[in-house]
Amino acid sequence: IMAAANAGNYFHTLPNEREREKGTKPAAASTDVLVAQKRLHGENLNEAQDTESSSPPSSAGSGSGAVQHVAGTSGSSYLQMQPPSTPVAIPSIGPGTPATAEAASILPQLQNIVSTVNLGCKLNLQKIALHARNAEYNPKRFAAVIMRIREPRTTALIFSSGKMVCTGAKSEEQSRLAARKYARVIQKLGFPAKFTEFRIQNMVGSCDVKFPIRLEGLVLAHGQFSSYEPELFPGLIYRMVKPRIVLLIFVSGKVVLTGAKVRDEIYEAFDNIYPILKGFRKT
Repeated sequence: IMAAANAGNYFHTLPNEREREKGTKPAAASTDVLVAQKRLHGENLNEAQDTESSSPPSSAGSGSGAVQHVAGTSGSSYLQMQPPSTPVAIPSIGPGTPATAEAASILPQLQNIVSTVNLGCKLNLQKIALHARNAEYNPKRFAAVIMRIREPRTTALIFSSGKMVCTGAKSEEQSRLAARKYARVIQKLGFPAKFTEFRIQNMVGSCDVKFPIRLEGLVLAHGQFSSYEPELFPGLIYRMVKPRIVLLIFVSGKVVLTGAKVRDEIYEAFDNIYPILKGFRKT
């Protein structure tokens, strides 16, 4: 074994010494000498080369390009720039918001409509109370005749000046129909009543947002438009500027809207208040 080792060393160093004597750069060891050294010293060059060549390339970063570590054929490694990966498309967000979609699914329902009519003549309230059905008149308590009909289910306040107020209708058509019926009753009693100047003065709507609301936080954030006194009234009073609507907001999520002249004002007011209520939802 020692003789073989000496022979291997001799063959390994002999070409180098010859090159030094000639004054040139030493040449690399031959393949036979490397094989002999591998057998003598137990170096597994083939396994090292296989490990480097089979190791997966490691990439760093994900920006303009990824740096890949690649094993060379002679056991050395170098850095190779990879082209940038395809950018991931980000879905765009549409203009509609979930709050708006949910508000569209909740539609306030009209609960009461108040309208006025001018009959155009002076009235004897005592005669009307005596001869008309479902009519009551107590001048010491209230200076108008209170008359009711069943269809549509409404109540009328008839004053001696010829003015009349109709309440309790659920729609604009029902309110006009009820006012015409009251005017017809007055005509049958012998008064020259006319149906003029019919106007809707107030609409009341209500809805439920289906979640509890933090009224304390709402009055702090919108103190300019709202007032909340739980000792006096359990609801928060919100006075909207445009449209000019008053809202009663309760902790249970119920909302009452009043003060509208047309139906669209109630819908617009609810569309404006719903995102605000969503921000003060109790969790």
